[in-house]
Amino acid sequence: MAYVIAEPCIGTKDTACVDACPVDCIHPKKDEPGFAEVALIYIDPVECIDCGACVPVCPVSAIFALDDLPEKWAEYTAINAAYYKK
Repeated sequence: MAYVIAEPCIGTKDTACVDACPVDCIHPKKDEPGFAEVALIYIDPVECIDCGACVPVCPVSAIFALDDLPEKWAEYTAINAAYYKK
């Protein structure tokens, strides 16, 4: 997994990252089923091309390269992957 969305996204779910992603790997989008029900949005660990376009547009600094993910949010790697069941 190249990038992980962590705890700061909870309660925000700003979709600027969705718009910035060139490969459409961040879901659910506002118009997709389940958007209202999830706590945060997720990066598909297989589809992500490690470009980093999503990082600077996140208003709450919730997106981290896997190697830069703070230890206190390490569980978000599994949470992101579980959303896609990968």
